[in-house]
Amino acid sequence: MSGTPRNSRVLLVTGAASGIGAAIAQLAVARGHRVMLTDVDEQAVQARALSLGGRAAGCVLDIRDPAAWDKAFEAAEAAFGAVDVLVNNAGITHTGHARDLSPRQHRDIVEVNLLGTITGTCTAIERMTAKGHGHIITVCSMTAFLPLPGYATYCGSKYGVRAFHHSVALEERDGPLNFTIIHPPSTRTGMLDQEMADPACAISFAEKSYAPEDIAETVVDAIVSRPVEVVFPPVGGRVQRIAGVFPRLMRWVIPLAEARGRRHRERLIAAKAGARRPGTARPSDRSTV
Repeated sequence: MSGTPRNSRVLLVTGAASGIGAAIAQLAVARGHRVMLTDVDEQAVQARALSLGGRAAGCVLDIRDPAAWDKAFEAAEAAFGAVDVLVNNAGITHTGHARDLSPRQHRDIVEVNLLGTITGTCTAIERMTAKGHGHIITVCSMTAFLPLPGYATYCGSKYGVRAFHHSVALEERDGPLNFTIIHPPSTRTGMLDQEMADPACAISFAEKSYAPEDIAETVVDAIVSRPVEVVFPPVGGRVQRIAGVFPRLMRWVIPLAEARGRRHRERLIAAKAGARRPGTARPSDRSTV
């Protein structure tokens, strides 16, 4: 591709039609990389790719489907050349306590978050190893360390993603690939809006949430720095990771955080309701303690 910077990489980003994935694609293109945006919503991902110019392209990808993964890699190769970096970003949740979710909802979470990531990673390993280089970046979650009420199956899927990622990295340690896993905290995406509507997920509002662009910067920086694992934010993430090691500590701390999140969620809801009335100031979308 003419005018391509020397250090440009070819990325394949999942869940790129919106949220963190879209922010990753936008920043990567801005830094000179070439990006194949993928998403289960074909129309949305094509529109997003078109908005980013000639260094971006889009294709549909249901990450649960092995054949769709092959087609996505082939589309990226046809547009830009061999994929250098896979960013496993796509994920879903169904909010609510475990007893209130249907078996289908539990299965959806596991099939997308865990099995979809496994399928994409294995596809990338085969293709990248054959070409002699590659970097797999997995966007996981701080819930991989700290279980939360209202997210039982989601947390279980993210625990599984982290264990799988590090196990595979150990298996492939003598090969040509690099592995990075990044754990965002609560992020202001459509998923957070979904959580706002469900009181069972009040703990999401106990701490400050972050913009997708904040997470995107960490991910795109990792293309160059290649860290093994990143918790976010650096200090608060380490505290949560430690707390997750001790079940008795969790059972004391988590209810306190949940109560704080409930109070703040109620304030946000009240503020947004007030903003809809004429003459009322618009509230900030930033969730703070």
